[in-house]
Amino acid sequence: MRRRRLVLIAGLVLALALCGVSGWTYARARGDGDLAYAHSRDAALADGRRGIARLTSLDARDVDADLADWLDATTGPLGDELRATRAKSAQVLKERGTTTRAEVTDAAVTELDDRSGTARLIATVRVEARPRTGAPTTDRKRFEAALARTGHRWKLTSLTAVAVGTG
Repeated sequence: MRRRRLVLIAGLVLALALCGVSGWTYARARGDGDLAYAHSRDAALADGRRGIARLTSLDARDVDADLADWLDATTGPLGDELRATRAKSAQVLKERGTTTRAEVTDAAVTELDDRSGTARLIATVRVEARPRTGAPTTDRKRFEAALARTGHRWKLTSLTAVAVGTG
């Protein structure tokens, strides 16, 4: 009986010690600067991927709505440029009548300044284009993007096509 009681007390002490260590580890990790940085990096990557996919996709049947989406995904110089050229872009895109659907196949954050709220990323994108007439095509493209944090979201401030080397 006494031995059984000793084993129970030892088990209880061990369980309490494990709970204490777990709580301390969780508290340290929750306040960890590296963890906060990783969350910012992941958010910039996710928002950057979505933004690039939006800016490289267009439904020719609803150009105005897609241009509004483009503006929503951008800020700074890129947003200013899109606003300034929106009417002309809408006219050209409606005349062409090509629908594109883009998928970001891979992306990575190459720079992140969490304090200033800026980031850069690179991405590869598969773009399926369906012209009004003719056969659909699929193309692979590479982009470099700059992002700025606006409140709780990251938005594109620039989007540049990167030339693909021939080997």
